[in-house]
Amino acid sequence: MKNSPILFIIFAAIFSVSVVQSCRHMPKSAQGSGVAGHYRMYCAGCHGDNLEKFAEKQWMEASGTAAVERSIKYGIPNAGMPAFEKTFSDDETRALAVYVKNGIPADRTQLKPAVTAEGILQSEEYNLVIDTVVTGLEVPWGMAFLPGGDLLISERSGTLHRLSQGVLSAPIEGLPPIMATGQGGLMDIALHPDYDENGWIYLSYSALDTTSEERRGATGVMRARLSGNKLIDQEILFVGTPPTNRGQHWGCKLAFDGKGHLYFGVGERGQHFDFPQKLDNTNGKIHRIYDDGRIPADNPFVNTQGAITSIYSYGHRNPQGTAIHPVTGEIWETEHGPKGGDEINLILPGRNYGWPEVSYGINYDGTILTPDTIRKGIEPPVMQWTPSIAPCGMTFVTGDRFKKWENNMLVGSLRFDYVERVVLDGQKVVHLEKIAQGIGRVRNVVMSPDGLVYIGLEEPGMIVRLVPIE
Repeated sequence: MKNSPILFIIFAAIFSVSVVQSCRHMPKSAQGSGVAGHYRMYCAGCHGDNLEKFAEKQWMEASGTAAVERSIKYGIPNAGMPAFEKTFSDDETRALAVYVKNGIPADRTQLKPAVTAEGILQSEEYNLVIDTVVTGLEVPWGMAFLPGGDLLISERSGTLHRLSQGVLSAPIEGLPPIMATGQGGLMDIALHPDYDENGWIYLSYSALDTTSEERRGATGVMRARLSGNKLIDQEILFVGTPPTNRGQHWGCKLAFDGKGHLYFGVGERGQHFDFPQKLDNTNGKIHRIYDDGRIPADNPFVNTQGAITSIYSYGHRNPQGTAIHPVTGEIWETEHGPKGGDEINLILPGRNYGWPEVSYGINYDGTILTPDTIRKGIEPPVMQWTPSIAPCGMTFVTGDRFKKWENNMLVGSLRFDYVERVVLDGQKVVHLEKIAQGIGRVRNVVMSPDGLVYIGLEEPGMIVRLVPIE
């Protein structure tokens, strides 16, 4: 493609509000339609949100836009660029050519190669481009999109950053004491559903017990507001009990249900015989609280003597995916099994999900943990993976960019380096597809406000996004 004389407007991609302010040469009123919308839909996947992915050519310096218009209208077949003669009117083609000509970076050193056909991935429903959002991270755990286009990124090592127009901020100040040990550290981020009005940002983390001489901790949830590069108005909403010195199985994905409730899972902290089947501790449980930390009066164990009142369900090993179905409002969860027996669960109030009394997995040394995979009175998984995929992060597909995947579940695989697309029919899994195999250890999967799939990777630490080509 470097030898092509002109544009390669081949692929479709939508504007990413989370990384850059695309269409910066257009008024905001035009950014959702017209020429800017045409560029987003048909060009940005190859040529970038900032019109930066073009090989430097003579047409950039020539007067007029005739050459650009010809390439858009008739394509460049030997380079793989289709014709858009039937897509755009002459006026639309001319407007798009002007938009591109005026929008490319004046500093030509900022130009990058356009995406080529060799960079396309095929899935059952879409051709995809993997677009790099940011590199140079360690273990990016959480992602949350701020109004206006910036992206908050949590690093498990205990730092929080803001990505603004491609630039990663210095660590944001104001975090609580964090026990960044083993699998613990700073974990998920979520914005309050009414963030525009109240500014609340929610964080899950490994809360360091500052009252103990021994280094120990428990899963915590905090909310705060962002002012500049500092968190203010911090409120601790939840800290698990008891704290332990273990470094594993902290959980903890955050999910709002739109009804004022916040759901999150806490792992059993590597002590499966001590915690998950008992209600006097927070470990190995799914919890439900109000957005200000209060306990809902209809939580299932509010009136159970000695029980932790935030508990919504119990018998969990290490839940690292929690998401609300966008249509039904159901609470879905993924959790790590031992050697085999990773699970997808539909979370119901007061139910026992069995760990460690029931499991499809075995101990890491190959010995039998339990002979039972099902048992009366225990909620079975909707689906289980053996061998384990190490499910981490999950989301439901929303928006208009992946309509063929609408309401499908996406689950990251830490072990096998791909994203699993899970198709549901009601409460049953009816189809699975592995997406972006070999992409790297998937730590998290989220949907952006503009309907693209963002993926947090470790080894190396980076964030990428999936862009559909139509």
